[in-house]
Amino acid sequence: MILSWLKATAGSAFLFLYLNNDYAFCFSPIAKNRLTAKSLTSSRLPMSIIDDAMNDRLLGIKRSYQALTERLGDPDVIADSNLLMKIMSDRSKSEEVVLAYDEYSSLKDELEGAKELFQDAGDDPDLKEMAREEIKEIEPKMAELESKIQLLLLPKDPNDDRNVMIEIRAGTGGSEANIFAGDLLDVYRKYMSTNGWSVSMIDSSVGDDGGYKSVTLDVKGDSVYSKMKWEAGVHRVQRVPATESQGRVHTSTATVAVMPECDEVDVKVDPKDIEMSTMRSGGAGGQNVNKVETAVDLLHKPTGIRIKCTQERSQLKNKDLAMKMLMSRLYDMENEKREMEERAKRGSQIGTGGRSEKIRTYNWKDSRCSDHRLGQNFPLSDFLGGDIGKIIEAMIAKDQEEKLKLLTEESMV
Repeated sequence: MILSWLKATAGSAFLFLYLNNDYAFCFSPIAKNRLTAKSLTSSRLPMSIIDDAMNDRLLGIKRSYQALTERLGDPDVIADSNLLMKIMSDRSKSEEVVLAYDEYSSLKDELEGAKELFQDAGDDPDLKEMAREEIKEIEPKMAELESKIQLLLLPKDPNDDRNVMIEIRAGTGGSEANIFAGDLLDVYRKYMSTNGWSVSMIDSSVGDDGGYKSVTLDVKGDSVYSKMKWEAGVHRVQRVPATESQGRVHTSTATVAVMPECDEVDVKVDPKDIEMSTMRSGGAGGQNVNKVETAVDLLHKPTGIRIKCTQERSQLKNKDLAMKMLMSRLYDMENEKREMEERAKRGSQIGTGGRSEKIRTYNWKDSRCSDHRLGQNFPLSDFLGGDIGKIIEAMIAKDQEEKLKLLTEESMV
């Protein structure tokens, strides 16, 4: 639960209370036991969050939503499955905003009607009381919807709906770092399974004493990047390794990179910048991988990124997979640069989002998982069980809080 005072005006203030990822409730210290005709004329609500500019924006979103709805009945659209899926996707992105705005508009009309009833009631105490109760019921609902709409209109990360490639790489700590990288892999697999995402391992290097020196996952599902992006960075563990004979606590690290899926439209790769060689894969897979050069070693000369792909049983598939991994890494580099610039502009307090940033420490002795961006501790047992949703929701809420604060500051300039 995160509380933040965002804006103070003459005699009133907005207080946003985040309860989860979907809603924010707005309260204002406007308590008065009885309503007067004067208060009803101006409404007891504080200055509306939805001003003329925002209302125009909402009307524009609604018009676009209605136009997309009409296109769903177009025979040409129905005949083109790809176009149909795109229109349905675009429509779904604005549906929640439109529904909330329609409900808000309906309540606004009801409020005006209740005010008129109060003013026209004259000396009839029953009618006045009925209008008074109706107004008391409508106003909190409108405040709640205003806050919800404001959250829905916050700038969204354009990559949030994308699938991802996740790279977990052991850092300092030798064999214990490899084992810890394997622990992180187990945690993420549990969380991904809970979300119903599809997960496939596309590259891995096993550690000598267990775990992984590095492992790369291809994760597909609903808005994967919007959740997993908060796991990017350096993870530090403090515990007694299984290989430690004297019971001393060691500190090891693993780095997690979360790369949004991309294609040729997002990243242009000049074939002249690619140096590729082939080799035999070796290991399991039959005579084909041991006798035929199916493995691919790809080097991107401008950046020095090197990718070896041995996962598939054919050279063509390994080449395609290596190119996919290269494009994701190049896109991730540009994305990270852009995000760091954006965070610097707004003075973000939730970290740089870079791979070198230490985001979390796991202390086995105290059974504690400490997120340094949030300044909060979570039960280690929950994390190891794959229950990382609470941490991710807290990060999303903190990010929303900062965006709201920035918007409020800009509106006061």
